[in-house]
Amino acid sequence: MIPAPADVTAPPAEAITTASGLAYRVLQGASTSEKPGPADKVTVHYTGWTAATGEMFDSSVVRGAPTTFGLNQVIPGWTEGVQLLSPGQKARFWIPGELAYGNTPQGGRPYGLLVFDVELLSFKAGPKAPPVPEDVAAPPADATVTASGLAYKVLQPGRGTDHPTARSTVTVHYTGWMTNGELFDSSVLRDEKISFGLHQVIPGWTEGLQLMVAGEKTRFWIPGKLAYGDRPSRAGMPYGMLVFDVELFMFR
Repeated sequence: MIPAPADVTAPPAEAITTASGLAYRVLQGASTSEKPGPADKVTVHYTGWTAATGEMFDSSVVRGAPTTFGLNQVIPGWTEGVQLLSPGQKARFWIPGELAYGNTPQGGRPYGLLVFDVELLSFKAGPKAPPVPEDVAAPPADATVTASGLAYKVLQPGRGTDHPTARSTVTVHYTGWMTNGELFDSSVLRDEKISFGLHQVIPGWTEGLQLMVAGEKTRFWIPGKLAYGDRPSRAGMPYGMLVFDVELFMFR
């Protein structure tokens, strides 16, 4: 176990606090113009403690192996904080619960104000966001519309004639936009294909992917009734007609 720092309970006077409430103090290394972006992959060493108790809850240092991840795959406090570092720098972050795992216990995760010592070892550029489709606002005239109201257009032909069924597990890359062009989710940006059962997703996906063959890339315009509804259901959830570019790699 690595003992908690003396200032674990609260940021000291010399710490810098950002507009989001993240506080940090550089412990070692000089800042340069070379810093990771929000979708870059970083390799770091880190140790984390709860501010309330000083208990260490995780440490790559103790495990003896640095960890690598995309900055768009972690808690908001890490996404913001690690972008402030240059390779070779080490900083202490005080991350409020709303930028971490919340302020109440949930599933064994640490909660409340968390303190991390993070050393940025290296980073590499992540994938760029796919461009917003020109026809994101509405299906074009050459799109096919099914009886349910799902519209689609094949962007890249696939191979073979076999299609997934409603009980298939598929492996895909995808990007999703709202009709105003706002990107709300993308496995491409995370640089990780995703696998799931077609019975586990929104109706527009269950129907649409059964129209595809392996290797195919298709754009879908999914009305709200086949997605997450036409009105906001909770903060951050997309709503209304959604547009997805989906590439099907395999299914079983």
